Amino acid sequence: MKIGIVGLPNVGKSTLFNSITNAGAECANYPFCTIEPNVGVVPVPDERLDQLSKMYNPQKTTHAIIEFVDIAGLVKGASKGEGLGNKFLSHIREVDAIAHVVRCFEDSNIVHVDGNINPLRDIETINLELIFSDIEAVEKRLDNTKKKLKADKKYQIEIDALEKIKQVLEQGKCARIVELTDEEKEAIKDLYLLTAKPVLYIANVSEKQLENIENDEMVNKVKEFAKTEEAKVIPLCVKIEEELSGLSQEDKKEMLEALNLDESGLDKVVKTSYDLLGLMSFLTAGEPEVRAWTIKKGTKAPEAAGKIHTDIERGFIRAEIVSYNDLIKEGTMQSCKEHGLVRSEGKEYIMQDGDIVLFRFNV
Repeated sequence: MKIGIVGLPNVGKSTLFNSITNAGAECANYPFCTIEPNVGVVPVPDERLDQLSKMYNPQKTTHAIIEFVDIAGLVKGASKGEGLGNKFLSHIREVDAIAHVVRCFEDSNIVHVDGNINPLRDIETINLELIFSDIEAVEKRLDNTKKKLKADKKYQIEIDALEKIKQVLEQGKCARIVELTDEEKEAIKDLYLLTAKPVLYIANVSEKQLENIENDEMVNKVKEFAKTEEAKVIPLCVKIEEELSGLSQEDKKEMLEALNLDESGLDKVVKTSYDLLGLMSFLTAGEPEVRAWTIKKGTKAPEAAGKIHTDIERGFIRAEIVSYNDLIKEGTMQSCKEHGLVRSEGKEYIMQDGDIVLFRFNV
């Protein structure tokens, strides 16, 4: 799964990407420093794996992963090809969700492409370019679908969906807020609208702002706007995250304690991005390997088994499951079995986050 990091030039996008991935993406104080997208694969922080590794002492511990793509900065007119607009739009079309970095701090040494700091204006700038691109796509699809309607009335569902979306887009709002029926969603699932993608706003603030972040005026404006889209907001200081990313785990922990922070902003971004995509993890544990496996929420047991190997899904018999909390509380799998905490689940079982599983199969 891919998360695209977007934002206007010089808002801290590439610095954030470097901090998340330690991939060394070029970062400089001028627009369009990032032209081709940089890609980094990041493990999803999961304390459960750390605890299970202490319990089993495995040869290998494998975290779930998420892919971040650092996409070129955008300017007004991108939908018409301004700046690197066409490349920006093609790159963002390929990601599953958007992490939108918004600058919420003043610094005379870092130029802003529009001359001053206004996070809501910056959000609107990017959203409007994506909206303009979506309107063009919807209008083109509408024209084609209306022609098909003459031969087959089934296309009326698709037309209804497209007209609902067009109406919202023309109001300057994103397609993600449009309420569609299941049939309508199915009819347009291959349209891949840019503004239909789930979004996480990352409010880049100064270290001083972090001290009283709950009352920060600019961040609260971003939060109020995000509510209208049912989006999430994470305030963080990209400068601090850059410093943290270069430290050892022990030094990182000390710095976080000194800053009175429970976890790094980057850990929050990775975890929230994972959740944003409707993902969760089930776990397998043993001496060879302790591992988190990524699945969509609502996945049934056989399909989850297929994540490990297609043969396991094909020959699925049952899943022997214990919850992570029960295993930690009891201390051993044997104790869980003795207390009746290991369940035998069949093909219709819907996997839960943190299930520790042993799949039984026969091929």
